[in-house]
Amino acid sequence: MSRRLATGLLALALPFVASAQQVWSFEASLDGKPIGQHVFTLEGQDGAARSLRSEARFDVKLLGITVYRYRHQAQERWQGDCLKSLTADTDDNGDKLAVRLEPGDPLLAGCAMSFAYWNRAILRQRELLNAQTGKLEPVRIEQLPAANIDVRGQSVEAQRWRIVALKQRIELWYDGSGRWVGLDGTLEGGKLLSYRLR
Repeated sequence: MSRRLATGLLALALPFVASAQQVWSFEASLDGKPIGQHVFTLEGQDGAARSLRSEARFDVKLLGITVYRYRHQAQERWQGDCLKSLTADTDDNGDKLAVRLEPGDPLLAGCAMSFAYWNRAILRQRELLNAQTGKLEPVRIEQLPAANIDVRGQSVEAQRWRIVALKQRIELWYDGSGRWVGLDGTLEGGKLLSYRLR
């Protein structure tokens, strides 16, 4: 194979390889103060086998001293819009949680979905799997009026949705192309956890 032909084939293949991976990197803040990041990496194509890796690292400080620490790593395997397996490890300020769900687990029967904010198909669900606890949670999902959100320093008009679960209320923000760009969640005590796409 000639070098020119190989270079041409590689140039044609690169867009397909690049489109097979999506990354959402969010800055996380608590009541407007930065506390860390949450990064989601999705590999695979819509309608086919996909793999999602997520990693969150939060440190809440008071007078320079860490008063709360959160670490979460998860690996999800999807077939189309159906969750097929989940492995997650969480350190919630010293409380350690581990979830291991393999294909065939009753929690994954039918077409289960996690709180996979990147996938707008969750907006049609009545229950979602909590990756931190490994439990199915009943949810109510409502569309909210469109509003503007800052994304990478630009004001963007976004569609908003609210997920109401047993212990939390989460607002999701999607830009005009349907890309997930933000999250606001009210925590116990009324604190506001926000994600903004970087």
